Amino acid sequence: MVCIRPATVDDLLAMQRCNLLCLPENYQLKYYFYHTLSWPQLLYVAEEYNGKIVGYVLAKMEEEATEVHGHITSLAVARTHRKLGLATRLMTAAHHAMADVFDAEYVSLHVRVTNKGAFHLYTQTLGYDINDREAKYYADGEDAYDMRKRLKPAKAKAEVSKTLARKAKA
Repeated sequence: MVCIRPATVDDLLAMQRCNLLCLPENYQLKYYFYHTLSWPQLLYVAEEYNGKIVGYVLAKMEEEATEVHGHITSLAVARTHRKLGLATRLMTAAHHAMADVFDAEYVSLHVRVTNKGAFHLYTQTLGYDINDREAKYYADGEDAYDMRKRLKPAKAKAEVSKTLARKAKA
């Protein structure tokens, strides 16, 4: 049995270890610590019944854009625990926190163009769309898809809906 729960400072070393075992993009411990201090509501871990961390999602909020949006920095699930829905559950927890806590319009992420498994998860399971292709995004020169998922209706559509609802009541 694996549970999804908010990450704590005590989980950071296990999250980093999971990253090192699963992904080619690795981060220094201070990067995890920075995320924990800045956006503690957006970090989740997948924990086995024995306390072992077998996956995590590291997310943040982007503050320089005109729209408030979240960004998935890193998602990892141990190979022994893949195909169990853990990545979907981790991402869904982060999505809900972005929308509920920060009122995010959408969430973005980058994925290697050759990572077919992750691409399938993002497009077919989680509903992301390709926004752009960024040439040589990764340190090894590989391109990335810049992907986005809308968390709530676009503001313009929401305003039109509100206006129509008001007119219908009148």
